[in-house]
Amino acid sequence: MKIIVCVKQVPDTSGVVAVKEDGTMDRAKMATITNPDDLNAVEAALAMKDATGCPVTVISMGPAPAEGMLRELLAMGADEAVLISAREFGGSDTYATSQILAAALQKLGIDEETIVFCGRQAIDGDTAQVGPQIAEKLNLPQVTYATDIQVDGKTVTVRRQLEDGYMTLRLQMPCLITCIKELNTPRYMSVAGILGCYEKSLRVFDYATLGDEALLDPDTIGLKGSPTNVYKSFSPPLRAKGKILDGAGKETCEELAGILRAENLI
Repeated sequence: MKIIVCVKQVPDTSGVVAVKEDGTMDRAKMATITNPDDLNAVEAALAMKDATGCPVTVISMGPAPAEGMLRELLAMGADEAVLISAREFGGSDTYATSQILAAALQKLGIDEETIVFCGRQAIDGDTAQVGPQIAEKLNLPQVTYATDIQVDGKTVTVRRQLEDGYMTLRLQMPCLITCIKELNTPRYMSVAGILGCYEKSLRVFDYATLGDEALLDPDTIGLKGSPTNVYKSFSPPLRAKGKILDGAGKETCEELAGILRAENLI
C-alpha cells in the first residue's frame, strides 16, 4: 500500500487580508500556513504508516517558498515530497488546479493499493471542490468528510459526516478520501524529524515534467483554463466593541432595555 497526500499552503486568514488594487489577495505580504484540513489528511496518512509501514508522499502545487511547508511535513514523518510549480500553473482555479494535481498523481503512479488523501477544503477558498474533482478526473471512487478510516486488505471503510448524522461506506483501493478536523489531531514535528527532513527526497514537477508527457492540456490550466476567477478579496469590517452588563437583577434588565431602546432595537 502507498499513500499520497495533497496539501496546500494558504494565507493565514486569522489576520488582516492584504489586498492589491485589483481586488486580489497580495499573498507576498501575508503570513502563510499549511491548510488546517490538510494537516488532518497528513495525520491520517502517517497513522496508517505507523500501522503498516507504507510510504507516504506529500504533494503541493504552489510557488517555490512552499518547499518550507513540505519540509515541515517531511519532519512530521512523510517519506517524500513533491512541489508542483511553474508559471504556467499561475491563476488556476479549482478546475485547473485539479487537472494539474491529477497529472502529478499519474506521474507518481496510482496502483491497486493506493489511497489519495486530501483535506476537506482550503481556508482561502472554502470550495471543497479540488479533492472530488481529482477523483473524477482519475476515475477513483471517493468519500468526503471522513471522521474515521479503517483499512482491511484493499477494502477501506469510512465513516462520513453528514449535516444530520453519519454514513458508513466501503470502497476498494485505489480511492480518494477527504478529511475533516474531527478525524484526528495532527502530530507535531519531532526533533529527529526536523534534523532529518533535509535528507529526504523533495522533487519539483514543472510544466515540462507534466506537459511533455501529454499528461496536461495547456488549454485547461492556469488563468486561460480557469472557467472561474476571484472578482474581489477584502477583509470584513471589524465588529464594534461589546459591552458587558454585570448582575442579573431588575436594574440590569432595565439597563439592557434602555440600551436596546436607544438603538431602536425594541
